[in-house]
Amino acid sequence: MTSKHVAIVGVLLIAFATNAIAQDNSVKLGPNASFGGKRLLPDDNPWNQDISKEPVDPNSDNLIKSIGLNKPLHPDFGTVYQGAPSGIPYIIVSGNQKNVPVKFSYVDESDPGPYPVPSDAPIEGGPKSKGDRHILIVDRDNWKLYELFSAYPDGQGGWKAGSGAIFDLNSNKLRPAGWTSADAAGLPILPGLVRYDEVMEQKKIEHALRFTITKSRRAYVYPATHFASRSNDPNLPPMGMRVRLKADYDISKFPPEVQVILRALKKYGMIVADNGGDWFISGAPDPRWNDDNLRAIKKVKGSAFEVVKMGKLVTK
Repeated sequence: MTSKHVAIVGVLLIAFATNAIAQDNSVKLGPNASFGGKRLLPDDNPWNQDISKEPVDPNSDNLIKSIGLNKPLHPDFGTVYQGAPSGIPYIIVSGNQKNVPVKFSYVDESDPGPYPVPSDAPIEGGPKSKGDRHILIVDRDNWKLYELFSAYPDGQGGWKAGSGAIFDLNSNKLRPAGWTSADAAGLPILPGLVRYDEVMEQKKIEHALRFTITKSRRAYVYPATHFASRSNDPNLPPMGMRVRLKADYDISKFPPEVQVILRALKKYGMIVADNGGDWFISGAPDPRWNDDNLRAIKKVKGSAFEVVKMGKLVTK
């Protein structure tokens, strides 16, 4: 090999090492780790769409009323609740994380394994939870998201779960029509969470948020792919419906971290993703949250929101 070839190889190795270091520095490994400002999905993904100028849905008033005009926005995340981390946790792993088998109850609508689930993966509500027990995993090196619903260890190194979905974070591909995911709407969960790294490190959220409602319609609208209701009431929200905080709503007196969330709700809105508490906004737990400050968001009532004009409803 000539000295010229050696120099070229050296430059390539340095470039490769530099890229690897940049990746390690931006997206951290571990539970609820920082993404360093990196968006989880392409810029033109529905979750990342600026909807601040979109028209209001003609049935907005009735839809908002069905959720609750006087009900407060509720932060369904924080530090600790009933002895467990409050919110939906996630974990970022490397591409070397061992894949393990997962057996699904809803096998026809689940992406088959194996999934890179660490033995100590954080479970929503804690290991003894009887709730939704979501597990969310990001493979940093392959930029893929793995999500499980109602996940339990099987005692043999694998897992059993109600449903599961795998998302390529470089793609805008949706679930097949009519399919669930680890969420009722068939959507990914993690891209819609309020995360500590965005709010407190980046000081901005650049995507829509996930929220729940008590009563939904037997219908879904893009980008959702699944419904979870038997009601055909046209005044109930379908899965995938997006609302936004009204542009003239004054957020100046809220704590700084709440202002970050409210600015996102004006620009990107939030999407109906599951049945649950009305106006419950989802986030990831972190011991550094200030729960008192987060609770200030309860001053925002349902009447402060409007529905973004929806596309074609799917009812079958």
